[in-house]
Amino acid sequence: MTIKDSELILNPDGSIYHLNLKPEHIADTIILVGDQNRVEKISKHFDAVEFETQKREFKTHTGIYKGKRISVVSTGIGPDNIDIVLNELDALVNIDFETRQPKEGLKSLDIIRIGTSGSLQKNIPVDAFVLSTHGLDVNGMLHAYQIDSIANPEIEKAFIHHTNWSLNKAKPIVIKGSELLERKLESKLTYKGLTATAGGFYGPQGRVLRLAVQDPDLNDKMDQFSYEGICISNFEMETSAIYGLAKLLGHNAMSLNAIIANRANGTFSKNPLAAIEKLIIYTLDKLVVSN
Repeated sequence: MTIKDSELILNPDGSIYHLNLKPEHIADTIILVGDQNRVEKISKHFDAVEFETQKREFKTHTGIYKGKRISVVSTGIGPDNIDIVLNELDALVNIDFETRQPKEGLKSLDIIRIGTSGSLQKNIPVDAFVLSTHGLDVNGMLHAYQIDSIANPEIEKAFIHHTNWSLNKAKPIVIKGSELLERKLESKLTYKGLTATAGGFYGPQGRVLRLAVQDPDLNDKMDQFSYEGICISNFEMETSAIYGLAKLLGHNAMSLNAIIANRANGTFSKNPLAAIEKLIIYTLDKLVVSN
């Protein structure tokens, strides 16, 4: 079936609408960052940068690191932006822009998020690295898609029961990350856990300035949640959306976060820029090692 112009939107030069990219501009391994300024913090380590572009908050550098071709793409903040980025990255490799039809042989990308986050567990200190074995979606974006094949009902039911989850909120979804990328990126330096993904920074993550939140005890409940040894390690705004869309589209995805705040004990990193720089180098070096 031919995809309509209104659904697959291309720029006049033939590039995909938001990302401003053509298929030849991206590598099979893609690092996602939220902050557009972080793209250069990664690509400065490349041996060579072969392509650069930016449209709005979506900035891309593609180059070579120790012989491996890698693209770095900034997503901006939140699951709504992830919806744009993941769908357009998939379109670049799995839709023929000339015929406007899905290709017969689909390609699987390796997608790695490098981000910053706050820990919900006292035992995960600031400046540590968290590798997300699962994403806990509490923002609702994925409910726009058919998600039965990627959900984990038993963990979801346990979380809903433990937190007395409000029926006025979107039903939580738990999505497992790529086991292939988990094996590639894990080490003694990484903590593992389930990463919760909110649809906002303040109320959705339990922060109170002048507005009361629906459940002021939610963070404490999340701290205490455990299912067969799986605990909620951190709270941010992208991981579950990346995991859900990647799994639905047939890509591998893994999220790594530098912990710059510990919500459980109220501490903040004394040098968050150094923490993220260490995570960048760690991730790049792990990606070029053959398992």
